[in-house]
Amino acid sequence: MTSATAADFSDDTKARANVRRLAAAQAMTGANTAVIYATGSIVGATLAPDVALATLPISIYVLGQAVGTLPTGLISRLYGRRVAFLIGAGCGALCGVLACLAIFYGSFTLFCVATFFGGTYGAVAQSYRFAATDGASPAYRPKAISLVLAGGVFAGLLGPQLVQWTMDFWQPYLFAASFVVQTGVALVAMAVLSGVHAPKPAATDFHGGRPLLEIVRQPRFIAAVVCGTVSYTMMNFMMTSAPLAMKFCGLPIGASNFGIQWHIVAMYGPSFFTGALIVRFGAPAMVAVGLGLEALAAAIGLSGITPVHFWLALIVMGLGWNFGFIGASALVVETHRPQERNKVQAFNDFLVFGTMALTSFASGHVLASHGWAVVNLLIFPPVAIALLCVALLMLHRRRTA
Repeated sequence: MTSATAADFSDDTKARANVRRLAAAQAMTGANTAVIYATGSIVGATLAPDVALATLPISIYVLGQAVGTLPTGLISRLYGRRVAFLIGAGCGALCGVLACLAIFYGSFTLFCVATFFGGTYGAVAQSYRFAATDGASPAYRPKAISLVLAGGVFAGLLGPQLVQWTMDFWQPYLFAASFVVQTGVALVAMAVLSGVHAPKPAATDFHGGRPLLEIVRQPRFIAAVVCGTVSYTMMNFMMTSAPLAMKFCGLPIGASNFGIQWHIVAMYGPSFFTGALIVRFGAPAMVAVGLGLEALAAAIGLSGITPVHFWLALIVMGLGWNFGFIGASALVVETHRPQERNKVQAFNDFLVFGTMALTSFASGHVLASHGWAVVNLLIFPPVAIALLCVALLMLHRRRTA
């Protein structure tokens, strides 16, 4: 970062302005994601040649996130974050158009293509939280990350409601109108993101800094990746399966929409104070709390199949994701220098969403073949491994303090 840029951000004034825009964009991007998660497996079950492929569109969405992370980092390094943001919002608008056409023409393949573009939009949106820290003071960075993610609260309120209000508008094409509205929301997000102040790329952003291998070998980075991956992957594993599991249990679509809505609110609601908790107690402690809550969510999922059981499991899982993923993101920011930020952050997200894509492909098969109980049981082993990583990181910090 140049000295001029550092001066621009020295009092966090521009960083705070960016946080407001990025939080608004997070709300709108999250609403688009909520539409996909609330409808993807149900549309998939309608269009797919085999019910075991019902969750494939959501898995393709996650694959789009994984594939989009490294190009997002490269575009940000070459042309600046704002260009990457606008391209991402364009992909979100394209997702809505293609999904609507897929429903009209009954094309499962086209619907999967649509959700892939939605995933690339989601990949770009993941960099919002890191963009909020550009030029911010070290004390403000955890708060900046959590406040941007707090925009997801409005996504939780808006996204499922968009589905509820519009899903029957074009009968018999269930959810077609929902994706038209999704396109409009992505275009509004593009307008908001056009005003983000981003540092111009410097030569050191592309060529400077330590080799990536040296950075990723740090114990802190390893712990951050493992914990971020487990936090997000296990949340996705449950959220992908839950709407279809509720349908298999004979519950109405409205109950599924309600569960996804409050799951997303729980994911982002604590973000108003998660950053302050990280500053107070440290990122590893908050990650541990988040992982513990994810294990509790799986236990709730195992305890029954009434709407309340599904809702509580989804809400607790959302809370666990918030503490686990934001804490892991704060650890990532501690591992790199300013000129290394784009490549390190993109590589971190590539590992997180690449792993998510692999496990997401399995979720539909696990649900169809083994049931909701096995989906929940499979959450416990990864959470235990991540908690062990947190414990080892805290032990390493004490020894090197």
